[in-house]
Amino acid sequence: MSKKPKVRAKPPYLRSISIKSTWTDFEAYPYSLPLLQGGDFSLRFDHPITIIVGENGIGKSTLLEGIAVLAGFDDAGGGSGYRPVDHSMAIETPGGILSKCLIGGWLPKVSAGWFFKAETFFSVARYLDQAARESNEMGPDFLSYSHGEGFLRFFHERCRRRGIFILDEPESALSPRRQIELMRILREAEHAGEAQFIIATHSPLIMAYPGARLLRMTKDGLSEIDFRETDHFSLMKEFTSDPETFVAEIFPPSEGDEQMDLYSQDPPPY
Repeated sequence: MSKKPKVRAKPPYLRSISIKSTWTDFEAYPYSLPLLQGGDFSLRFDHPITIIVGENGIGKSTLLEGIAVLAGFDDAGGGSGYRPVDHSMAIETPGGILSKCLIGGWLPKVSAGWFFKAETFFSVARYLDQAARESNEMGPDFLSYSHGEGFLRFFHERCRRRGIFILDEPESALSPRRQIELMRILREAEHAGEAQFIIATHSPLIMAYPGARLLRMTKDGLSEIDFRETDHFSLMKEFTSDPETFVAEIFPPSEGDEQMDLYSQDPPPY
């Protein structure tokens, strides 16, 4: 009697994270984040793509670093089995230690994937290119491209595989057109049904990705939100509706000065 073929589980693989019931240290960073106070923090992942938005300093990157270490990645970026980024000289407390107080609910546990951090991308890319040269293989050669093109080449090369991919501000080097290309890569990966993505972003374009679960992080926790209700979208909508007034209100004239028309004057001679 022939065996039935195994059915591979579909993403999301990481179904939830929560604080350990025995954890009591909420005074030291990063356990002191407002998000965690009270000890009842939990987050479920029920979509292949989860997008987290929020102001700078609220804890998005720290949360992603904790999730990355929980998944088996280095908190400075990289993938399982790859040489970690050298951050021994860093003076800041790494957010990855947040994983000590977290429990992950996996179905199933996967070790494949990648933690992408914009600020350490070139350290990781340099290692990947060097490793390929040392093994006499044709490497991705990420560093031969511009900043943004190197990002995109990485997403094309890495994010079409099976695994969990954690992306911290992937748009930071991408023009709006390149952000759209990233969204197409996400859609291709989603349709393949092999990858889970957890993304922190400030990009209204990426926030509008259809079918993703969009969460806003504040000091009060995480809550679902429509991208049209985010501060990021509202600000850009206000700007595109009336850019002259928007910019004028940013730079109000000093008392006695004439209002400068920023859009009609000749550019400075340099």
